[in-house]
Amino acid sequence: MDNTYGLGGTEVQTDANEAISEIGQNKTLLIQKLTQDQPLKPEIVTGLTSIDHVFNHYAPEAEIEFEDADGVETKETLKFRHLGNFGKKGIVDQSKYLSDLDTEKDQYLKVVKQLKSNKILKTALADPDAKEALLKSIQSLIAEIQQQG
Repeated sequence: MDNTYGLGGTEVQTDANEAISEIGQNKTLLIQKLTQDQPLKPEIVTGLTSIDHVFNHYAPEAEIEFEDADGVETKETLKFRHLGNFGKKGIVDQSKYLSDLDTEKDQYLKVVKQLKSNKILKTALADPDAKEALLKSIQSLIAEIQQQG
């Protein structure tokens, strides 16, 4: 009798006719739909002996729709070619929208750091007149930048 097994299944001969043993406690089995389209019919694929082979064979990707603060929608396709693509960095690196958001977040964090550590700025923000002058100066800079760009 010719048996074929996949995903580490091992044959166990018992009286109860159970053919596959349970996955060991020290192993994890991940199951996930890797494409958005349903297959027309199930397909048995053999010879995929590593995670890289699975990624190369199925070439999973997902079309994602983002909406910005103004309600403008952007569609992007994220491709998953190795496990690193599933982490934050792997996803952000593929997406212009997420990359822009990440850059914006970094800029805000720098501003917060300045607000917490810059004693002159803290003093200026504590004084209402100095705060108003600083705000007008920043607004003037913003207007100048917008005129140039």
